[in-house]
Amino acid sequence: MAGKFKASIRIKTAEILLAFLVVFSGVLLGFSGGGFVVNFNKVGFSVISLIQKGSSSAISAVTGIVTSIRDIAVLQKEYKELSEKLKDYEFMQRNNVEIRKENERLREQLQFASEIEYKNIPAQIIGRDPDNLYSGITINKGARSGIKKGFPVIAIQSGNVGIVGKVVTAGLDTSLVMPVYDTKCNISARIQNTRDIGIVSGNGSYGSPLNLQYIRKRVFDSLNHGDIVVTSGENGNYVKDVPIGRISKIKILDYDSSLSIELEPVIDFLRLENVLVVDQKNLNDKPPLAKN
Repeated sequence: MAGKFKASIRIKTAEILLAFLVVFSGVLLGFSGGGFVVNFNKVGFSVISLIQKGSSSAISAVTGIVTSIRDIAVLQKEYKELSEKLKDYEFMQRNNVEIRKENERLREQLQFASEIEYKNIPAQIIGRDPDNLYSGITINKGARSGIKKGFPVIAIQSGNVGIVGKVVTAGLDTSLVMPVYDTKCNISARIQNTRDIGIVSGNGSYGSPLNLQYIRKRVFDSLNHGDIVVTSGENGNYVKDVPIGRISKIKILDYDSSLSIELEPVIDFLRLENVLVVDQKNLNDKPPLAKN
């Protein structure tokens, strides 16, 4: 039995060795024929191609991201520059509009100033008295410009001429004007269409109506809302026939022989910027401006 077992092992070993030799011979034949070499080349090329393709795609993606970030930064910079230019342009446009409006106002004032019979000094409002409901108006001209206490002050606003008040203090380079709405201001006035005379006084505030007193009741039927009341020119305190206000309310009081009349001022004091101070003792020597 032992001899048979040993013989069987020798036979199997010989068969295994024979099979190995056959396979090894085939491999050698394959290598010598170039078949395996070609296959390995193809496999290596495919692997390298895939690696190169992946690397190229990754590099392209990174390059695209970097380029996009740079483009965004450039666009943001250009947007900021354009925004600043737009702000500058809008600012210039607003300034141009303001300059044109200011030129129109000044030309209107100069044209009017040249047509006034008396000498006048143009001035600009530079302050208002905050302690007395804006009852004091400060202008940028004074004694150096020929202004004296008591000079009447007028203005032209949106094509309308109106009385502003009178100078109560004249400094060297500035003056204080008491406006018509001041309670201490009293102006001899006439109703333009009936020529009835009375006194206009203020109520202490630019937002309150003016009062016209001493107009007889019998002229009630001759009066209308919107009638213009002008300076009478009496006593030499104010230039004659300068509009003061328009009649806004008329009341008949049983206990009074005169009408109670309220006026809306011709001048809008909150929008008032420039005025003319009139010297009634000297005639105007300025030639009229040529009209376009």
